[in-house]
Amino acid sequence: MAPFIDSHTHLADPAFDDDREVVITRAREAGAASLVCIGESIEAAHRARDIAGRHEGFVFWTAGIHPHDADSFDEARDIPALDGCLTDGAVAVGECGLDYHYDNSPRNAQRAAVRAQIALAARRARPVVIHTRDAEDDTRAVITDAAAGGVVGVLHCYTGSAALAEHAVDRGWYVSFSGIITFKKFTDDALLALVPSDRVLVESDAPYLAPVPYRGKRNEPAWVPHTLARLARARSVNLDELTAATAENARRLFGLVSSSPAG
Repeated sequence: MAPFIDSHTHLADPAFDDDREVVITRAREAGAASLVCIGESIEAAHRARDIAGRHEGFVFWTAGIHPHDADSFDEARDIPALDGCLTDGAVAVGECGLDYHYDNSPRNAQRAAVRAQIALAARRARPVVIHTRDAEDDTRAVITDAAAGGVVGVLHCYTGSAALAEHAVDRGWYVSFSGIITFKKFTDDALLALVPSDRVLVESDAPYLAPVPYRGKRNEPAWVPHTLARLARARSVNLDELTAATAENARRLFGLVSSSPAG
C-alpha cells in the first residue's frame, strides 16, 4: 500500500498518555508518511507542538478553538495565543467551526469564534480545519466569506450533504472522510464519490470513531488504511492511487515537508 497521511488526529488527547509513542510507532509501521496532530484548544495545541517537536518531519500540528468551547472564547486573549502557535510552526488554524447538534456553546458565540479564527488564518496565510454538524447554512456562509478572503480549508470528518461538500470544493476547499464511512449505517457512497481526487483527504480523528473492524475501541492513526479501502471501493478506484492522491492533497493543503522514510 502507498504511504498515507492521517490529516486529522488528536494525539495530544489524554487517551494516549500511556502509550503515545507506541501509537506513533504503529502508525509508521502501518505506512503513515505523516500525521497532523490537531490542537482543538490552546492547551491541546501546546501539547501537539511538543509531540511534533519529538517527531519533526513526521508529526505536524494545528491550533484552534473548538466550537464546543466557543462560549469561553475571548478574542483579545485567544487570537494572540493562536497567532503565537502559528509563529511556532502550527500548519493550520483549527479545529474550529460550528456544532448545532450538541449546542455546547451558544450559536452566536460559535459564529464569532470561527470568524475570528478565519480572520487570523487570512492574516497568516494558513488553512483552516472546520468542524461542522447540523449547521449547513451557516457553514456555507463561513466558507463563502473565508474563500473571498483567500482562506482555504477542509471540512473534516465529513458526513453532511452533497450540496455543502460541492459548495466547499467549488471554492477550492477540501473534504476529509473518517472511519464513520466504514460503519454499516453509512450508505452515502455518492458523497464519497463526488469529491474530486485532488480535494479528498482521509483521517482517523483518533481517539474517536475507530473504523470497522475496530469500532468501539480507542482509535489510532494506524487504522486509516481501513477508511482508505472503503473509500476506494465507493469511488471504484485503485487503492494505491487513491492513497497517494490523499497524501499529496494533505501535503498541498497543509504545506507539509515530510522527512519520513515512508514519505
